[in-house]
Amino acid sequence: MTVPPMNRPPLIGCTTYRKMADQDPPIEVIGLMPSYIHAVVAAGGVPVLIPLGLADEQLLAIFERLDGLLLPGGGDVDPAVYHGRQHETLWGIDGDRDRVEMFMVRTAVAHQKPMLAICRGIQVFNVALGGDLYEDIFAMMPNAMRHDNYGKKPRNYLAHDVAIEPGSLLAQQLGTMTTAVNSLHHQGINRLAAELAVSATAPDGLIEAVEVPGHPYALGVQWHPENLIQDNPEMLALFKGLVAAAGNQ
Repeated sequence: MTVPPMNRPPLIGCTTYRKMADQDPPIEVIGLMPSYIHAVVAAGGVPVLIPLGLADEQLLAIFERLDGLLLPGGGDVDPAVYHGRQHETLWGIDGDRDRVEMFMVRTAVAHQKPMLAICRGIQVFNVALGGDLYEDIFAMMPNAMRHDNYGKKPRNYLAHDVAIEPGSLLAQQLGTMTTAVNSLHHQGINRLAAELAVSATAPDGLIEAVEVPGHPYALGVQWHPENLIQDNPEMLALFKGLVAAAGNQ
């Protein structure tokens, strides 16, 4: 059965990550947590997983067929990419993932492709456009609060509020000036990329959301909205905004 193009749900490309399957011998698996997939589907989109290990021209061939892009959470960005420092808390570094995601970010911004970046995703977003990170927030950011509840609290635990910038894309999507969020990260934005504007901040001043002014939908959030849509359905608006913008491509 052929679906008419005007009725085709938007294709949302989701970048992936590597894990080692617990087998003997261990094997490498490339995938994505189901919570991201479920959120895209709930918003009306069709998720398409983008594998790692592809050359730029192969990534571009995928990009051209997509209507939108989602960057999920995961391990740390290699500090070497932004001339940063090594730190004992760094984990999960994958240079190929950094390369793939930064290529997709830069291409999405240049070609006005809708994009939602989550947790690690917002950090990749900032670094790809020329910003840098706190390699470890608690160790390096003055007066920082604890942001890393990974493995300590449930993924839907609301750790703190964020203050949202009036008139921002984030404010339009959530329809509020403050919201409670989960917090599962130990890194965060330090120097903001010139192309980005701050959309939300934590009580300690850490940047919690960014966007590209004038872009149809280029939004990054430091929390994990995919883990909150059951308890706080308003968070689904972030994915619905992505899918809606992707549908206008």
